[in-house]
Amino acid sequence: MHKLLSLSLVAAATALAGCATFTPSVPVNTEPVKVRVLAINDFHGNLRPPRGGIRIADKANPGKTINVDAGGAEHLATAVAELRRANPNHVFVAAGDLIGATPLLSALFRDEPTIESLGLMGLEIAAVGNHEFDKGAAELLRMQNGGCHPSEGCKGPYPFKGASFQYLAASTVDEKTGKTLLPAYKVKSFQGIPVAFIGLTLKATPSIVVPAGVAGLKFRDEADTVNELVPVLRKQGIEAIVVLIHEGGIATGDYNECPGISGPIVDIVKRLDKAVDLVVSGHTHRAYNCRIDGRLVTSADRYGTVVSAIDLVIDPKTGDITSAVADNVIARTSFVKDPRQTALIEQYERLVVPLAKRVVGRIGAALPRSTNPAGESALGQVIADAQLAATRAPEDGGAQVAFMNPGGIRADLPLPADGLVRYEDLFSVQPFYNNLVTLTLSGTQLLQLLEAQWLGQTGSGRILHVSRGFTYTWDASKPLGQRVVPGSVILNGQAVQPTDSVRVTVNSFVAGGGDNFAIFKEARNPRTGAMDVDALEAYVRNNPAVQPGALDRILRLN
Repeated sequence: MHKLLSLSLVAAATALAGCATFTPSVPVNTEPVKVRVLAINDFHGNLRPPRGGIRIADKANPGKTINVDAGGAEHLATAVAELRRANPNHVFVAAGDLIGATPLLSALFRDEPTIESLGLMGLEIAAVGNHEFDKGAAELLRMQNGGCHPSEGCKGPYPFKGASFQYLAASTVDEKTGKTLLPAYKVKSFQGIPVAFIGLTLKATPSIVVPAGVAGLKFRDEADTVNELVPVLRKQGIEAIVVLIHEGGIATGDYNECPGISGPIVDIVKRLDKAVDLVVSGHTHRAYNCRIDGRLVTSADRYGTVVSAIDLVIDPKTGDITSAVADNVIARTSFVKDPRQTALIEQYERLVVPLAKRVVGRIGAALPRSTNPAGESALGQVIADAQLAATRAPEDGGAQVAFMNPGGIRADLPLPADGLVRYEDLFSVQPFYNNLVTLTLSGTQLLQLLEAQWLGQTGSGRILHVSRGFTYTWDASKPLGQRVVPGSVILNGQAVQPTDSVRVTVNSFVAGGGDNFAIFKEARNPRTGAMDVDALEAYVRNNPAVQPGALDRILRLN
C-alpha cells in the first residue's frame, strides 16, 4: 500500500480544488448516464496548422504511410464543436504542454493568444505539462490568473485576462508552503453524478526544463499522488475518476490503435488504484487508443491534429464508470474554419507580421534536423556553429566549442522557393528563446559531459550537436560510461587532456543542468550572452547560401 499524503498536503489539495465540501446531488434518473470527454494534449501554441499535419497508415498501400493536413486552432475548434454536439453531457480537457515551444505567433505574446484561443474552444480542465514551466512558476500562474507581464507589459491588443479553464497540478508542490502550486483536481457533475479529474505532470519535469523555472518546486511520483487522492475523493462520494497526465508512451500502430505500447505510462497505469477509470496522457507527441491493465488510455498526437472522443457510461446507482471507449478523430484542415478563432488569429497576426516576415538571409539548401546513426544532423551542426560564432570573441565569452541539445531543435529549416529565410522560419526551429551561456569545463568534465549523453537518458541517448573544430568517436558496443573512445576527443586539432580548461557554450536550459547534463552545474566562470535564435539569425545573415556540411564531427563504431 502506498504511503498516504501528509494531512497538510491532502488538505491543501482539497482546498485548492475547491471541492472539500462537495456533496453529490441525487440523480433524478435510473438510466445509465452517458458522458463524452473530448481530450487533446501537446498543443504547443499551434494556432495555425503545423507543417506536415499528422502521419498515418496509408490504407490504399499497406505498409506505407501518408501525411494528412490537420491541426491548428480554427480546425480543432470546429472538430471539438462537432463532437460536442453528440452529447449534452460533455467536457473538454487537456493533458498538458498547451503552451511553451510555440510558434512565433503565440511566443511573441508570451503565449497569451493560445490561452485565449483554448478558452474560446470551451476548454475546461487541463493538466500542467513540463513546458508550462518553461518561463517559471510565476509565469504559469499569470497564465492562469491573467495580468500584464511584469517586465514586458501588455503586448497584445488588450490586457490579458488569464485562462478561462482550470490548470491542475496535483503532483507539483511548493516546498515553502507544502501546498500544490495549482489545484489537484476538479469535479464536474453530469445529471447529478460527480466525475473527478485529477491533473498532473511527469515526475521528471525538473530534468527537462530550465532549472530556474522549477526552483522551489517538488514534483512527486505520479501514481503515488493519484492513489493518495483517491480516498479523498471517495469520502466526498465520488467514484468516477479520470486522470489527466502529462506523461505517455510510444505505440507501434496507427493513430487510433495500440498493438504495442511502451514507455513510462505503462508502469504508471499499472500502479494506479483500480478506482481510476480513464487515463488521458500526452508528452510523447503520439496518437494511440490503448487498454493498459484493463483501463482505457488515450493520447491525441500533438499540435491539435487529433481529438480523442471518449464516451463514458456511468451507473447512476453507484456513480462509477462502467464503460469507456474512445475514437481518435483527426482535425483535418478540410473542416470549416471556426470564425471566432480566425478573428483571434488575424488580430494577433496584424501585430506580428512585421517581425515574422522580416528577411534575415539566404540558405543554399534545406537543413534537416534528422540525424545519422552517430547522432549528427545538418541543422544541428549549423546551430552549434552559430552559437560558437556568437560567443567566440573574448568579450562575448571566449568560447572554444558549442553544443546544442537535440530536443531544442523543434523543426527542419526547409529551402524557401525564393531562398530567403525569414525570422518566423528560424523561430520555428528554435522557439524557446534561451540565452547562450559560456562556461569553463575541465578536460575531465568535458569527457563526463560526453558520456552523459547516454547516462540517465531515454531511448538511444541524447547526442549533443557539436560545432566545427570539435570531433570525437563513440562505440555503441561499450557499456554506459565508457562509450567515448579514449584519445578521440579533438578540439582544433589537439587531443583534449584531463587538465585542460575548455570554454563551452550551451543554451541556458542545458547550462542549468537540463536534459540531465548536471555536469554544467559544476562549471566555472559562466558568461551569459545573446539569445539562441538571435545567434542563428546572425549566422544566416553573415553566411549567405548556407548548405549542409559533411556529418563527420561525431563518429560511431558498431
